[in-house]
Amino acid sequence: MKSAKFDNEFIKTLLKEKEGLNLDFKQKITSKEKIAKTLSAFANSEGGFLVIGMSDNKNITGIDPEEERYMIESANEDFCVPGVKLIFDEVKVSDDEGPVSENSKEKILLLVKVLKSQGTLIYCKNKAGELKAYRRFNNQSLAI
Repeated sequence: MKSAKFDNEFIKTLLKEKEGLNLDFKQKITSKEKIAKTLSAFANSEGGFLVIGMSDNKNITGIDPEEERYMIESANEDFCVPGVKLIFDEVKVSDDEGPVSENSKEKILLLVKVLKSQGTLIYCKNKAGELKAYRRFNNQSLAI
């Protein structure tokens, strides 16, 4: 899993977008199995971005990036067959959704770029050990 830095303009633009085919906001990762479905769906579609630490209604909650990265990496290892290629970046933002300034309160988001799978379907294993592949349709991850 690589780390990368995305420039401020890209991040500001991304945070203004709506959830859809290539973008999903998560306040926090609560289920490895559920996030694995999202990873599979993005990889089997066009790839995409997860923004962790921001709710669906664009409220920036912030997160512990190490904890969230661990949840995503272990979900990828435990549930995705084969594993998905991911790029991580920790992004510091102010509570007003802009870059951090002297007067703003700093929060951390985890930006995860899910790369498109190159010719191989990515399956998601459920707790019973069954494999299903998912694709992204609008803002949902649907079984194919």
